[in-house]
Amino acid sequence: MGQVLGLVQVDQSTVAIKETFGKFSEVLEPGCHFLPWCIGQQISGYLSLRVRQLDVRCETKTKVSPIPFCFICDLFFAEAIGMIKRTILQSSRIRTTFLNSIAWILSVQDNVFVTVVASVQYRALADKASDAFYKLSNTREQIQSYVFDVIRATVPKLDLDDAFEQKNDIAKAVEEELEKAMSAYGYEIVQTLIVDIEPDDRVKRAMNEINAAARMRVAASEKAEAEKILQIKKAEGEAESKYLAGVGIARQRQAIVDGLRDSVLAFSENVPGTTAKDIMDMVLVTQYFDTMKEIGASSKSSSVFIPHGPGAVKDVAAQIRDGLLQANPQ
Repeated sequence: MGQVLGLVQVDQSTVAIKETFGKFSEVLEPGCHFLPWCIGQQISGYLSLRVRQLDVRCETKTKVSPIPFCFICDLFFAEAIGMIKRTILQSSRIRTTFLNSIAWILSVQDNVFVTVVASVQYRALADKASDAFYKLSNTREQIQSYVFDVIRATVPKLDLDDAFEQKNDIAKAVEEELEKAMSAYGYEIVQTLIVDIEPDDRVKRAMNEINAAARMRVAASEKAEAEKILQIKKAEGEAESKYLAGVGIARQRQAIVDGLRDSVLAFSENVPGTTAKDIMDMVLVTQYFDTMKEIGASSKSSSVFIPHGPGAVKDVAAQIRDGLLQANPQ
């Protein structure tokens, strides 16, 4: 009914392109408008002023990168660990890791292809609505072409690591180029983001394996250092233990000597006519029988073969005296 009466409604955040007999007349703002169709006035189309987003995936290559020597060391370190643990782990898995890493190195030498995902937010300008409506037939393809052009001119100048680190610079370059190009067509570039940089799956796997190998090398170094510290502390503990044990044995023997001396002196005073030799022979006999008693009482003691009989004590005493005399020839 409204169209019959020449009434047209334009929604909010939208403008309408008015034509008179096929020629552009004006831009209609949101609201209700009267267009008498009988004199050739009509709506050619509508143009949204809302912000729209276009995601562009662009495949390109990065600059040739030198092979870091530490990466090669990490690779061979990982392979060495695989050889050592071949009986535990599947050797094919280690070889696959190694070959993937080598493939990554070769691909780096021959450029790494990556997929750059750019997100462009844009909108039509109300004061340039006629340019936006008439000058471009496919806005999305036009923006996509400019994004491809800028990314493929910028990313090949960067290493793979630099491409990740300079995402904001790439986005800024894309936005500046789009702003200059699209402003002539009545569009405003609100913001441009580089949301992702995706290397080839084989390259990503190889990079992950290289990082894992580097961490394994650090872990092995730290483990070796920890074992070294444990060995040092253990040796220091054993040395201290042996020192204290020696001090204890020395004190024990000193106490025995002091006890024997006191016994000899006390016995000589209480039993007149006895000599020190007689007393020592008697002490040795007593020690001999105590030793035999302890050996016989213990079920876990080892067999000890010594000259048996009380007379053997005299021979032991003679051997001790002879040793003392030889040690002190004076």
